[in-house]
Amino acid sequence: MKKKWAFLTSMMALVLLLSGCEPLLVLDPKGPQAERQASDIMLSIGIMAVIVVVVMAILAYVLIKYRASNQSDDYEPPHIEGNHIVEAICVGVPVLIVAYLSFVSVKSNYIVESAPVGYEDQEPLVVYASSSDWKWHFSYPEEGIETVNYLYIPTDRPLEFKLYSYGPITSFWIPQLGGQKYAMADMVTTLHLAADEPGEYMGRNANFSGKGFAENTFNVTAMSQADFDEWVEEVHETAEPITENEFEKLLEPGHLGQMTFTGTHLEFSPAPEHEHHAESDTEVDSESETHDHSQHEGHAEHTDHSSH
Repeated sequence: MKKKWAFLTSMMALVLLLSGCEPLLVLDPKGPQAERQASDIMLSIGIMAVIVVVVMAILAYVLIKYRASNQSDDYEPPHIEGNHIVEAICVGVPVLIVAYLSFVSVKSNYIVESAPVGYEDQEPLVVYASSSDWKWHFSYPEEGIETVNYLYIPTDRPLEFKLYSYGPITSFWIPQLGGQKYAMADMVTTLHLAADEPGEYMGRNANFSGKGFAENTFNVTAMSQADFDEWVEEVHETAEPITENEFEKLLEPGHLGQMTFTGTHLEFSPAPEHEHHAESDTEVDSESETHDHSQHEGHAEHTDHSSH
């Protein structure tokens, strides 16, 4: 009796706890990239559910049909070396499932890494999203605006985020618009997103980056292109310009509220987009100069010997 009441109490507590949970944001997509990923998640869940149901049904069938009480007292199980059909099913079905999911995953990866479906012919809004301990800086180079810890975006327009970090590796993630992508200190990664509906969305750093990681979040507001243009005009009329000294203070570890500036820090602290190319070019030039110098010395030495 006690066990029964304990079980009922546990189930009621579990139901109450689950009823207070928020819906999974990744399964409530608001953009084409997120829709693709949500469909892949549901496909994987469906396949796993079918596997579980089939395996549990087979288990129940075997337990009932071959239970000890269902056999005679003198029953002795036959010695079986193996069954090729069963072995083919046990090996072949998992291989087919993994192959199919791999195909879907690779195909989806190419889709979400390119311009959003339906927006291929539109000019994207380019936003440089950089992180520092423990805040996000959003630079709009075409609009001449920079924000801290909040992001305004237009709907029905492709978005191209240039991601990098002024500290440890972080991960830029807006669950309802698409998957996460890493932001690193010495290179820029590109993330393509789009928002189909106006609304308020949550964004965050999805990669642990120190003691302030839990509050390394930002707010995302999706609005019509007209409202976005009005916001841009309002910022230019009311916000103060960002300076190098002000930006250096923003990079100091700590948490901040939302801030808005005109101009961007890209003017005096550009993104590390071409550093590797510049270093490679410098190395190539140095090697060429060394090679040319060696050839010149060899030629001069040969000329001296010839004169003698």
